[in-house]
Amino acid sequence: MAGGADDPRGRNVWRREAVSSPCVNICVMHPEARLCTGCLRTGEEIAAWSRLTEEERLAIMAQLPARGPLVSSRRGGRKGRLARGTRPGKTDQGET
Repeated sequence: MAGGADDPRGRNVWRREAVSSPCVNICVMHPEARLCTGCLRTGEEIAAWSRLTEEERLAIMAQLPARGPLVSSRRGGRKGRLARGTRPGKTDQGET
């Protein structure tokens, strides 16, 4: 078929295997852990993801649950201020 999606052997040349991805469209890098807070991958892993084999992707995905605690603690908000013993309008170093 000239110009068609099928090659002479009857395979669909446009067909691709689904790419597994932990992406949840929350793309914010944690400044200390250097991990995406949404998917828990490093910037290097995210950049290389489309070029990795399915086995390489699965190996990275197996590591992700252990990375969760690295990005789960927060410094801000009321709970963080209370833990540090500071009040709104007052910083850890003194008054604002």
